[in-house]
Amino acid sequence: MTLLADLLSTVFERRYRLPGRYFSNERPLEDLADELVGSAGETSGLALAQDILSGFENLNDEEKLVFFQTIAGRLNIDPEKVRAALNAYERSPSKATYRDFMTAAEPRRQELFRRLNKVPGATGTLVDMRADLLRLGEQDPDLDALDLDLRHLFASWFNRGFLVLRPINWESPAHILEKIIAYEAVHAIDSWDDLRRRLEPADRRCFAFFHPSMPDEPLIFVEVALTKGIANSIQSLLAEDREAHAAEDADTAVFYSISNCQAGLANISFGNSLIKQVASDLAAELGGLKTFVTLSPIPGLTRWLEREGEEWTDDQPDQMKAKAAHYLLNAKSRGERPFDPVARFHLGNGAIVHAVHAGADTSEKGQAQSGGTMVNYLYDLSKVAQNHEKFATTQEVMATDAVRSLARSAALNKNRKGDANAKPTL
Repeated sequence: MTLLADLLSTVFERRYRLPGRYFSNERPLEDLADELVGSAGETSGLALAQDILSGFENLNDEEKLVFFQTIAGRLNIDPEKVRAALNAYERSPSKATYRDFMTAAEPRRQELFRRLNKVPGATGTLVDMRADLLRLGEQDPDLDALDLDLRHLFASWFNRGFLVLRPINWESPAHILEKIIAYEAVHAIDSWDDLRRRLEPADRRCFAFFHPSMPDEPLIFVEVALTKGIANSIQSLLAEDREAHAAEDADTAVFYSISNCQAGLANISFGNSLIKQVASDLAAELGGLKTFVTLSPIPGLTRWLEREGEEWTDDQPDQMKAKAAHYLLNAKSRGERPFDPVARFHLGNGAIVHAVHAGADTSEKGQAQSGGTMVNYLYDLSKVAQNHEKFATTQEVMATDAVRSLARSAALNKNRKGDANAKPTL
């Protein structure tokens, strides 16, 4: 039966994956979507789903936006039915009335996406579809609910239980290595030689999460340097002429780049699981590893300093370290969460702010976003759960005494400057 099912699936893919040719006399995709949600037949449903997916890939941006807007409205919930079903459940709680409420409360759009996902290879196509939705619907609040539907489904389809952790090394398939180069979002990989320096030496590692439905597409990957002591410069870690060391001699694992690969999986969290899994696996493999830290950018620092009217210059390292520490500990956005997105990520994972380094990234990008300043976030595997819970409930930024001292010095200097600029009283 399995062999027969595979053969039928292959026949379906070949029969219906026809660019530009839609089911039922080229009817609008919105009508096909409406019909798919109401269809009962497995065969006809797969044919409809395949035609919708193939047809969508051939739409231009304007047509895609119309498709999103139409299904957002046409396949939405009916508030009156939801209220009636909830009232019925309140009057007479039972399995039947609860089922009726669940049916009424779920938008038909979610069933559309579930049925589309039955087509072989459709998961990746739906991820790309959400990327289009985020790109085209950014200024359209009516599409926010549609995006929430996809996020809800993706959170289930891409939960940790389905993800596969795979090492990426110089022997990995070329098409995977090409994607690592293309998806690197923190420190650009300039050439195949550059990639080789990050993957081949014994003291360098790379790991990625994959999904069984997208086996050739990394979802997120992390690059790791195995070092003696905590790294304080990205250029030193990536230097062409650096001397490689035996992995067994390392006492520290430095996570120096974490890149999300799929725009359509934005706000679907993988990084938390990735870092903890890699740290746990490395600790089991290399007993000498005692410290797990990042060497992270501070992408919002200069923007925040300019917004606050703070003067800054990258040729005053002590001042930049102090300002960076103050920013990481005290700059808050909505909901009293840290202003810096990388800080939110690592603190939310249970890390603490361990150390701040000036002149740590001399690249043009590093100078522009943080005046060259970088930060180590420390992952103490015995305390990450406790730190995560504390941050989630109080939003308190956990940091070492050294970082807190730096932050206090920045605040003190700011107060002195304010006093000096104040007009004297008569």
